[in-house]
Amino acid sequence: MSGTELSSSRVAGIQRRTVGVLSGAQVIGGLGAGAALSVGALLVKDVSGSSAWAGLATTMLTLGAAVLALPLAALAGARGRRTSLATGWLVAAVGAVIVVAGAQADSTWILLAGLFVLGANSATNFQSRYAATDLAEPRHVGRALALVVWATTVGSVVGPNLTAVGARTARALGIPDLAGPFVYAAVGFALTATLMAVALVPDPLRIAKQIRPPADLERPRARMRDAWPLLRTNAAARTGVVTVTGAHALMVAVMAMTPVHMADHGASLNIIGLTISLHIAGMFALAPVMGLLADRWGRGRTIVLGQATLLLAALVAGTSARSEPRIIVGLVLLGLGWSASTIAGSSLVAQAVAPDARPAVQGASDLMMNLGGALGGLLAGVVVTLWGFGPLNLVAALLTVPAIRMVMAGRHRVAPPGRLVT
Repeated sequence: MSGTELSSSRVAGIQRRTVGVLSGAQVIGGLGAGAALSVGALLVKDVSGSSAWAGLATTMLTLGAAVLALPLAALAGARGRRTSLATGWLVAAVGAVIVVAGAQADSTWILLAGLFVLGANSATNFQSRYAATDLAEPRHVGRALALVVWATTVGSVVGPNLTAVGARTARALGIPDLAGPFVYAAVGFALTATLMAVALVPDPLRIAKQIRPPADLERPRARMRDAWPLLRTNAAARTGVVTVTGAHALMVAVMAMTPVHMADHGASLNIIGLTISLHIAGMFALAPVMGLLADRWGRGRTIVLGQATLLLAALVAGTSARSEPRIIVGLVLLGLGWSASTIAGSSLVAQAVAPDARPAVQGASDLMMNLGGALGGLLAGVVVTLWGFGPLNLVAALLTVPAIRMVMAGRHRVAPPGRLVT
């Protein structure tokens, strides 16, 4: 049976399998990511001896994700999602091993290099949410994307609380305590790469290309360098990219320095781990709700809701001072705002772009998103060192302005099928 002869029930079955496999991978991979996220900044601070350097932990993670987003997207376009996702998770596992080696050698540079390579985790994670939309019906794009994002909740929330267990594992292996969680990350990422290679069959992106409308068959295949002209002419996709970029930059800037801010005020590792866990829960736990809102209430309205929540988060976290409950509330709101903005913005990109052009535009979106996060993390350490955690939140809040303005100008509206600018 050829691709164009696939029945709607067969496609729906492939879509369900795809979402199930991607969701399972997110649980395992999220466990490793959550374990590493909560101690990355503390490990860099411990090795380098400087709070200013601590902000580079998240910067290197997001910079690595940005740099690796395009080659992974190109690989998806050429070889399919299965090859791209398996490769991304495997590279992330290598990065976690390099981090452990850097900690053992007490080398800041090896540590930062490992975190850079570990950024493949984020790049692959972000691509997974798009893979869930390849075969989704237009009215269910947000739901499909959100289900995969939601699956990350289990691993990512449990992960930061493995700090104490990771320390015991580290002692057994003869490595620094804070390197322990990265051992779990390496194992989790390797298992996820294996799951992708074995179970993501048939490949959703290849099926989507086979069953695309006849009008799409006449279009030349989009290449990676075509992404930027496509974004210039596709206002809806551009709005989605601006939304996820700004939300991610704001979230990373605040989150990156929260463990350091709390540690400087005497918070224990357990409280810091709990704070990051609840923040990650805010990012992922209500993802299905955000997807439902994006599909039924409208992507533009959901974007504005997300941006407003981010503003509130910056206000609460920025005025928390030594209050641990207040900083926890602020970080939960930060996660919720990121969730609404990212799911609505990402589903807008997926809906506004045809299958052949999707990997290129989504790769460009992930590049911009992670570059924004890298810049946010880089500047966060400097701002906190010079002025403090409160001013950092004030500066970060300004990143909500572009997305709100674009939605208010109506640039989020998607043209009817057949008129998409792709």
